[in-house]
Amino acid sequence: MGGDFPSEIIIVPIIVLALPWLIMHYVTKWKSAATITTDDEALLDDLYQLARRLDERMDTVERLVAADHPDFENTRLLPNRETDNQPLRELERMMTEKKGEYR
Repeated sequence: MGGDFPSEIIIVPIIVLALPWLIMHYVTKWKSAATITTDDEALLDDLYQLARRLDERMDTVERLVAADHPDFENTRLLPNRETDNQPLRELERMMTEKKGEYR
């Protein structure tokens, strides 16, 4: 014992206090980083609406070009195909549910 400083005085508080605090600190950081903010959701909603409008415009342009040029081949997805519309309906359903949660 003598004049040596007991290392248990430093080690025990570090293990009991600092280590759990450090773990909880980073768990909280990870949880908050995993969620998107309401601003992010609003931006995603705006981008989704913009993409839908642009898709409708592309369909219109392709119809006009196809009417003027019979040999025009539509290289995009065909409009109103069930396989294309199903994911869009699912996304719209999820967005509607999400908006219902915030009201």
